[in-house]
Amino acid sequence: MEFTPENKKKIEEILKRYPEGKVGRQAALLPVLRLAQEQFGYLSEEAMLTVAQVLDLSPASIYGVATFYTLFNKKPVGKYHLQVCANLSCCMEGAEKVVKHLEEKLGIVPGETTADNRFTLSEVECLAACGTGPVIQVNENYHEKIKTPEDVDRLLEKLR
Repeated sequence: MEFTPENKKKIEEILKRYPEGKVGRQAALLPVLRLAQEQFGYLSEEAMLTVAQVLDLSPASIYGVATFYTLFNKKPVGKYHLQVCANLSCCMEGAEKVVKHLEEKLGIVPGETTADNRFTLSEVECLAACGTGPVIQVNENYHEKIKTPEDVDRLLEKLR
């Protein structure tokens, strides 16, 4: 597994933003992991090893960072990755009911993907939108104040 020539050039540009040496390569890790996820679809062990080789960093350090952040997928996800904030603020506004309704509508539980690979459901610790919860992040887009089953149904209908 290797990066495309286009992405190799992007990595060179990313590395130019940081100091030379190990500190700069470590600082470049997040944007390079993001690029890897875009290219490979998710961060498999093989993809993480590729990043480690490209940045000349230990596989353990790559794995530690990739597994710490919820924005990195360690397994394939559906076309629409529904990440429901499960932090206290969103739970106080009804996030648990939102998850329950999504489970019923999609026939999956958090951590699973529908059989047609259309939806993956996840609960995440915080989406940094405490004032507008419950929040569902669908891929890169935030959907705020999703409080009722009808709100969930409208969102799913848009995605279908």
